[in-house]
Amino acid sequence: MAMMSSMDGGSNNIIGKQVSTVVDAENPATTIVVGAPPCAVVVDSDDDDDDLSQRGNWLRAAVLGANDGLVSTASLMLGVGAVKADARAMVISGFAGLLAGACSMAIGEFVSVCSQREVELARLDRDGKRGGEEEKALPSPVQAAAASALAFSVGALLPLLAAGFIADYRLRIGVVAAVATATLAAFGCVGAVLGRAPVARSCARVVVGGWVAMAVTFGLMRLFKASGI
Repeated sequence: MAMMSSMDGGSNNIIGKQVSTVVDAENPATTIVVGAPPCAVVVDSDDDDDDLSQRGNWLRAAVLGANDGLVSTASLMLGVGAVKADARAMVISGFAGLLAGACSMAIGEFVSVCSQREVELARLDRDGKRGGEEEKALPSPVQAAAASALAFSVGALLPLLAAGFIADYRLRIGVVAAVATATLAAFGCVGAVLGRAPVARSCARVVVGGWVAMAVTFGLMRLFKASGI
């Protein structure tokens, strides 16, 4: 097995013994500690870190899509509810918002990932690396579009389900706002954990942002109704 000196180089002291490190030339991800017990073979975790980072990015995108679906649909339903107390009108408007938003998110994500993929493929062409592992690791536009639409739909379904079975107008409005608030807080917690940010601050930011969107929509539509237009 071919060996080459580690770029980190030099020697280390493990349990009182002087040791040195070498890197397997055929498998650079493996670092072998010479002079230490057999269990002292160290495998670099860069690949694992990359995988975790990619998963985190996908999860953050999913949370963002679900958050968009929740806020836009809840705001739309509250806006319609501000001028029309009919539960059916609120549910139909929310379902229309779900369909339109999911299609919009899917198309936008598809176009964005296609553009990114074309740029990366052009770079691989210049470097002569087409057909390799890097190309296989590029994101799929179809998968990204489907994931984005699904995440948006999941977020949008929550206020729809909350309002669909409540006949009383005031209770229906309150339940939609309460469900949206609780879900926004959950999304804020997930985002904070993924981004290693303060949980309380992240939750407050997401919840307040959702409240502003819902309050502005409801308030302006109330003014629209009061104006008699």
